[in-house]
Order: sequence, then C-alpha cells, then structure tokens
Amino acid sequence: MRRVAIIGAAGRDFHVYNTVYRGSREYRVVAFLMTQIPIPNRRYPPSLSGVPEGIPIYTWSSYEELTRYLRELRVDEAVLAYSDLLYEEVGHIISAVLASGATFKIHGPGDTYLDSIKPVFAVTATRTGAGKSTVSREVVRELAARGLKTAVVRHPMPYRDLEEGVVEVFTKPEDLDKLTFEEREEYEQYVEMGVPVLAGVDYGQVLREAERRGDVVLWDGGNNDFPFFRPSFMVVVTDARRPGHEVGSFPGEVNLRIADAVIITKVSDAGRENVERVVANVKRANPRASITKADLEVSVDRDISGKRVLVVEDAPTVTHGGLPYAAGYIAAVKYGAEVVDPRPYAVGVVKKIYESYSTGPVLPSLGYTPEQRRDLEETIRRVPADVVLLATPARVERVVKIDKPTARVYWSLKVVEGPTVKELVDVFLERASLR
Repeated sequence: MRRVAIIGAAGRDFHVYNTVYRGSREYRVVAFLMTQIPIPNRRYPPSLSGVPEGIPIYTWSSYEELTRYLRELRVDEAVLAYSDLLYEEVGHIISAVLASGATFKIHGPGDTYLDSIKPVFAVTATRTGAGKSTVSREVVRELAARGLKTAVVRHPMPYRDLEEGVVEVFTKPEDLDKLTFEEREEYEQYVEMGVPVLAGVDYGQVLREAERRGDVVLWDGGNNDFPFFRPSFMVVVTDARRPGHEVGSFPGEVNLRIADAVIITKVSDAGRENVERVVANVKRANPRASITKADLEVSVDRDISGKRVLVVEDAPTVTHGGLPYAAGYIAAVKYGAEVVDPRPYAVGVVKKIYESYSTGPVLPSLGYTPEQRRDLEETIRRVPADVVLLATPARVERVVKIDKPTARVYWSLKVVEGPTVKELVDVFLERASLR
C-alpha cells in the first residue's frame, strides 16, 4: 500500500480522506499535515477514519518542516487539500514535497464531489474577502421570496472535538455560543435570518441533513475552495481591488473556470484599469460565464462623523486574505470618522498577527482561543477611541467586553452592470426545474 499524507488546514483535507481514501486497499493515509489550525486530540478518530488507531495529525509551520515530516513518515504521495493560496505558495509546497522524495498530488472536483437529491446553488470566491457571503445571503433572500426553503452548508471549520462535530446544525443564537469568531462571522447572519446553516466533518452526513431541511441546498464555500457538492448552478465572486488574483490563486482560478456566473465586486473602489483587467482575465479563462459588476455598499447604524473610531474587521480578510483593510475602514472614511491605528496598542497574540501579516490600521477580530479573545479585549481597551466600529458579521460584543460605545457596519450588494442576483436565481430555477 502506498503511504499518503494529506496536507491541509482542517477543511478539505478531511473531505478528501472521506471521499477518496477511506476504506482504500491501495493507499494508507499515515498522517494529516496541517497548517493554521490546531485540532484537539491530534488524531482523526477511528469512528471517522475507519482505522482502529485513528490517523495522527501533525502541525507544520515552514516548508522545511513539511519536508522533514514527509521524510520521517516515509510518504510516497503527498496530497494538497487546502485553499486560499497564491500560486507562489503552491509552488513552495510542491517543491517541499518533491524535495522529500514524495509525489505531489491534488484531487479535483471529479474525485470529491458529492451528488445531492436536491438542487445545489453554489457560491464560491477567488480570494477571502471578495464578498461571497454577502452574495450568498442575497441568493437566500431571493429563494425565500420564491417560497423555497434553503439549507445553507458552509465550508468546514472543525475547531472542536471532531467526533462531536460530525454534523453541526445552527438554527438559534444560543447555538453559536461555543463557536470561534470566524465561525460566528459566517453563521450568525443566517441564524438571524431564520435560515438553518450546517457544517461538520463528514459532508456525506451533512448533505443528508441539509436535504432533509431544505428545498434547495446552498453551498456557501469558504476559503475560496471549490464545492464539496456537485452544483446545479455556480457563482464565483472575485474582487476588483485585487486584479490578477482571479487567475493567480488556487483554487480560486478553478472556481473561475467552472463557474456559470462571475460577480466582480468593489468596482467603484478599484479604478477603471483594475476592473478592465479583471474582466479581461475572466473572459479569457471562462468565456461562457456571465459577468456582473457590483459594489458592496456600506452603511453604519449610528452617526460616527468626527469621531475617533477603532475599526474591527473580520480577521480572515485582513490576515491571510491579504487585504490591509475591508468594509469597516471604507465605512469610517465614507462617514467622516477619524480612524485610530490600533497597532501601537496591540498586545500578545494580536501584536504577533501584525508582525506576520500586512494588516493596515484596523483590528482583526481574532477569537479562535481564550487567549486570542483576551488579547483582543485588552487591545480594544488600550486604543484611545470614541467608538468601536464593528465590521465583522460576528456579534463579538456578545463574547468580549468592549468598554466603549459601538457602531455596526452593514453592507449590501449593488449591481452596477450585468445580471442581477434575481436573474441568476431565475437561471438556476429553470435549470433545476423548480419554476
């Protein structure tokens, strides 16, 4: 049996194992090699893996360490199974794998799609922070207007005990109490809309539960990954402020090439030259897809004009998403506030984040661990601001103590040119024979 290691970040890696390797007589998965996310118990358990002793999970933080693990584990094939990577990063991983003596492999949609008995509307992106979740919520509202119940399935974020989180269903605010900020950012607004949102570890079981709850399954694909479920119709969201990333990221370009429709966001903020560059790249990569140009309009729920504000942005967008700022900073400028730079006041984990990423004068909403929440709370306390401007979808004020008045940023999709969400849903319903 060939020895396999799956390189991931607690998301697609488990899905690849479940769909390709579980029960295999040709391959033996000897380890999950993870970056970014620490998994409790450090083992993919027997109940999920089908292996009596389970499968060990190791964490690597450098390409040299990755090579060392592969050599020590005598790996024959190393499988890349995580996302939101620029091609330069993919190239470094390939080189690290080949330097160990192993073969490099990626399993595409054909190997890992699950088929649903319900129509699947997939919303994906080319990079984190493009506005995918805003588009997803617009799709859910449009489906509800047609009298259709939607079950939303999110890309996995299994940050707790894996056996307890095989299938997770969130329907009410108290279901979110145990979650990290990143999970709350993705789930909370659906829950407030009265729409069930599901996630988990074994997406075969997740899909069956989603099919039971909805007339339509909406795949809200995080981390710019391609869908786990075979879509009936697929939209990809790309960002005009990051021209070139739509064809320079993995698997963002995969999403672009297989999408039925492309929504280019932030077109009014990006400049004409950048928008034209993105449009040209889209047309070359996928000439059959429709193109929508749109803005993400921001609003604030209280007057912040002339106020000194601390902007709290959703963490993934301004860390590994690569943007220096997001909707909160844009809203602060739009409504005449003075942005206070939190970086000189950062403590602990928050300070280390600024050292690791090119984050601008905004505060990432870190909240994976008690330590991160504590350091976030202390950083907020130290910043001399009049108002904390919350631009994360998560209700972080319910989890950390904020000793200042708060204001909240909201954003919505405004189509400037091309098919609207309503028109895209019409195409989906026609294709799915639901009209």
